[in-house]
Amino acid sequence: MMSHCQKTIKKEVAVAGIGLHSGQEVTMTIKPAREGTGIVFARTDIPSVPEIPARIDHVVDCHFATTIGNDRCRISTIEHLMAAFSGMEIDNARVELNGPEVPALDGSASAYVMLFREAGLKVQNRARRYIEILEEVSFTNGDKKVTLSPCSKFCVDFTIDFEHPAIRAQRFRGKIDSRTFRKSIARARTFGFLKEVDMLHKNGLALGASLDNAVVIGAKAVINSEGLRFSDEFVRHKVLDLIGDFYLLGAPLKARVKAVKSGHELHCNIMKFLAETPAAWRLSGSEPEYPDRLSRWGYPVVSPSYGLAASF
Repeated sequence: MMSHCQKTIKKEVAVAGIGLHSGQEVTMTIKPAREGTGIVFARTDIPSVPEIPARIDHVVDCHFATTIGNDRCRISTIEHLMAAFSGMEIDNARVELNGPEVPALDGSASAYVMLFREAGLKVQNRARRYIEILEEVSFTNGDKKVTLSPCSKFCVDFTIDFEHPAIRAQRFRGKIDSRTFRKSIARARTFGFLKEVDMLHKNGLALGASLDNAVVIGAKAVINSEGLRFSDEFVRHKVLDLIGDFYLLGAPLKARVKAVKSGHELHCNIMKFLAETPAAWRLSGSEPEYPDRLSRWGYPVVSPSYGLAASF
């Protein structure tokens, strides 16, 4: 059951690791934050220590990872950490990094879950904000689609289909709460294909990827010696990414999310579209100014490079 009060962590925690795409060593400290703060990132390696709220209106790139930024800095690959915040029902925290990317650790959200459990959670004296879907909203790009429909809980139905013998078609369906997240989603690792490594490196991506922080798929099978953590680990990780991306709405979501072959770009576009479609949602348990802030983001919903179509 979703808690009706906001939460933060009881004490600060720190971790260091390699960025999945940048390959840079980064130290990250996560600190408690007061009620109503939300999740805020800060770059301590920049003299002014610029801050970036973790909200969809600050997303600047969603190719291969979700990146937030402003005119002073960027922070990339935030989706696994955001999934951990969402899955552990943490509303408020300050994330300080001395580099441009969240550490990959083992490529899942499990290490972040352990950090938060080590820190402990503090229940705060303010109601949680919930975004409740009132009308069905869909976004489509070719054979990729994501649909939000009304539901009293946060439920996900995700289907993937790769023409590779190690993956094929996989589907995950279930209600997402803290227990489901910890047991069934958090440990699922990011994955990639060995044949694409050279292309990614040429584009400045996956420079920190290794068998320690990703499931690597060869011509016919997974090449990690330990194998998979779940028989359907691939679709579970896609669910993890979705959970992290949708927490950029700035509040927990009450909706049934049906995703087919979707990824960061589709998630970001439907959230932007949702923000400009006030009849499709309502916000409850929040201070009154928040709905105005959500509906007045004021930026293009569809980037011409995406070639997406929306309907509701």
